[in-house]
Amino acid sequence: MTEEEIEKKLRESMKESEAEKSASGADADEHERERKTNLGAVYGNAETENMLKKPQSGRKKSAPHPFLGKVGKLLRDGIIDNNPVLVQLLGMCSTLATTTSVKNALGMGIATSAVLICSNIMISLLRRLIPKEVRIAAYVVIISGFVTAVELLMKAYLPDLYNSLGIFIPLIVVNCIILARAESFASKNRVLPSLIDAIGMGLGYTMALLLLASVREILGAGTFCGHPVFGEGYSPAVIFILPAGAFLTLGFILAVVQKLRNSADDRARLRRLSDIGGKTGGAEQ
Repeated sequence: MTEEEIEKKLRESMKESEAEKSASGADADEHERERKTNLGAVYGNAETENMLKKPQSGRKKSAPHPFLGKVGKLLRDGIIDNNPVLVQLLGMCSTLATTTSVKNALGMGIATSAVLICSNIMISLLRRLIPKEVRIAAYVVIISGFVTAVELLMKAYLPDLYNSLGIFIPLIVVNCIILARAESFASKNRVLPSLIDAIGMGLGYTMALLLLASVREILGAGTFCGHPVFGEGYSPAVIFILPAGAFLTLGFILAVVQKLRNSADDRARLRRLSDIGGKTGGAEQ
């Protein structure tokens, strides 16, 4: 083959490859237009453009279910972030009076939590039927019914605990925690969120009582749940099981809790400031 024939064949092969590329490009454009048309028919043109602009990065991570996140938030709010005793300072009368021993604190916490759960459920169910003008009176009637049931059950099956708590069981009717959750949450939300809110607040209240009672009983009587802790040689500080000791213990616990909350807030503030500084520095560069 001469040089002219070789050059001629090379030109023909180059033309054929260019024709194949143009044909494949036309097919790809046609396929893209068809895809956009199908997506536009389903999602609309604007949504289709947004979908095509987003990079396809393989398998996406599944986001947590919003209901589980809400449940966790409600429980954390009642136990830690918005604890009815250590943060809101509600129910101080029963908190100071019934925390002379861990058994009394546990009984009071369980009784109050049971009333709180039942009243939250009932008030949430009746929230659309109770007139706004008489809602507080209606809440008190509902709560008093459950308090009476709890009082009768304790009197029948736990007489020692009933006698120990005394007047503070019927006083659950006017406990600020129960009335506050009925007014601020149960009357504005459905049954399931109201139930979870009541569980969180009840756990937070019971844990606060147990913390206060543990300190008072160990230091004031040298026992925990009636069992000796330090032995016979320990001389208990009786002031801790007296009313004055209740105020002192609560004050110290509140100071520690507030210190921890302030430290957590300071750390969060520093993180936000460092994030803002990092973004600003990156923008300047």
